[in-house]
Amino acid sequence: MHKTPGSLRRSLLLAIAAVLFSPQVRAQQVADETPQTMLSAQIRTQGFACDKALGATRDKKRSRPDRAVWVLKCSNATYRVTRAPDMAAKVEPLP
Repeated sequence: MHKTPGSLRRSLLLAIAAVLFSPQVRAQQVADETPQTMLSAQIRTQGFACDKALGATRDKKRSRPDRAVWVLKCSNATYRVTRAPDMAAKVEPLP
């Protein structure tokens, strides 16, 4: 049986999709999402510089049930990041 170029292309796409959407790959992607990576990505989209995220700690005194406050340490700066649902983060550079 001879496969046509279209069926080869379809088979290749199905194989790639099976690899990309396998449980192991999805688990790896979720495991890479730490608070520091998510916070650094968010503040970058808001125009703040965070060359390399070194760590993020939750500020329990300032946090509320509907408002999470984090201190994000980057290689070039430290920020206090306040996150609330459906709003941009409030970002304050710290000394």
